[in-house]
Amino acid sequence: MEGLTDAGSDELAHAVIGSVFRAGDTGYEVSRRVFNAMVDRRPAAVVRPRGRSDVVAVVRFARRHGLLVSVKGGGHSVAGHAVHDGALMLDMCELRSVDVDPVTEVAVVEPGATLADLDAATSRVGLATPTGVVSMTGVAGLTLGGGLGWLSGKYGLACDNLLAVEVVTADGEVLMVDDDRHPDLFWAVRGGSGNLGVVTSFVFRLHPVASVIAGGITYSPATGPEALCDYHRIAEAAPDEVSMSASIWRDSQGRARLSVGVCDVRTQASDSETIRALRAIGPVEAEELAPVAYRDLQRASDGGFPPGRQHYWKSGSLVAMPGHVAEAMFELVEQKPSAASGVGLQQFHGAASRVGSSDTAFPNRRPHHDLQILSQWPSASESEKNIAWTRALFDAMRPALDGSVYVNNLGEEGRERTRAAYGPNLSRLEEVKRQYDAENFFRLNHNVAPAAAS
Repeated sequence: MEGLTDAGSDELAHAVIGSVFRAGDTGYEVSRRVFNAMVDRRPAAVVRPRGRSDVVAVVRFARRHGLLVSVKGGGHSVAGHAVHDGALMLDMCELRSVDVDPVTEVAVVEPGATLADLDAATSRVGLATPTGVVSMTGVAGLTLGGGLGWLSGKYGLACDNLLAVEVVTADGEVLMVDDDRHPDLFWAVRGGSGNLGVVTSFVFRLHPVASVIAGGITYSPATGPEALCDYHRIAEAAPDEVSMSASIWRDSQGRARLSVGVCDVRTQASDSETIRALRAIGPVEAEELAPVAYRDLQRASDGGFPPGRQHYWKSGSLVAMPGHVAEAMFELVEQKPSAASGVGLQQFHGAASRVGSSDTAFPNRRPHHDLQILSQWPSASESEKNIAWTRALFDAMRPALDGSVYVNNLGEEGRERTRAAYGPNLSRLEEVKRQYDAENFFRLNHNVAPAAAS
């Protein structure tokens, strides 16, 4: 990269309607901060676009000046790809509108919207679309990487509910993309992460969802690893309408504990077969299952991810739960150096698992649990021991993992792990990348390199 001169900054400021910030500006410092406090990078400049034309202008400016471009939607990626040293940063925070048509059950969403923005707009008319489970997350990054959440068993992933996107390509062209227009690119953006361009508009299919039966069950301290195996068997038999997650955490006495989260879209299902089976796993210490507004469920986990913490995650696809793996999980959770860290198992099943593995770029469609080792701690001085613990737990889980990984949970873990995220769809992604970004301009991501010209 050639860098950005003062003259270049002036040229950029005249090329866009939105704001341009350089080092020393208040807006610059606000924009470059992301969810993971381990990420402390300094872009050449930050642009907050006011519309599609600003995005086009930034891409074309960057190409002329030998700069790369990063994109910040919600900034909630653990890898921190929204911000890079010396790059131009597109901070989409002023493009957050959500336009809902309750008749056609469609939402048009701008790229800076968060899950909270989307849920607020759709819930007003009793509709929703599958997204993630932490409301501060950006819609854009989540959807481009897949989008697994509470509604995925019934309605699929976020990317499965995309009807169309508007994309600014590496050449600065604007394309409307769907099943009929540029279908190869539409295939690729549904799971290919940020590799194919800057999406400036998402069109989602919505579903009637106003309230759900949701909450959690926490088991007594006497309930051990065998209960986690029981949970896994119950989850494998759960109907599409029920999506679950398990969390293993440490209480104030230093004991590893099991809790299970539940979302059932059938609002009359407070005593369903699945819930009765969960109650029978072991002594229940606390149960909070009741009808709740879906929007409230979406915000329920937000408190567990306060700003300013250091984050290091490891993730994989867990397809079985043998007893020795459950025992290792409980044992190592009791050794975790940070009380804020934990282990989550997010269920992947139902409608999301019945999409063909090559129908979209999102590859791993077999039923499984997304294993998330979510380490977080307050101070950089504690990083070494927390990272070591996370890696040790992940290594202990390997016998139950299939080698794949959900790209939205992937940190900076090397080329092989990136290849594992795209799996058998990588070669096709490389071909689409060559067609739309042959020079790999969009490479500040979990990168797919263009296929070599034949």
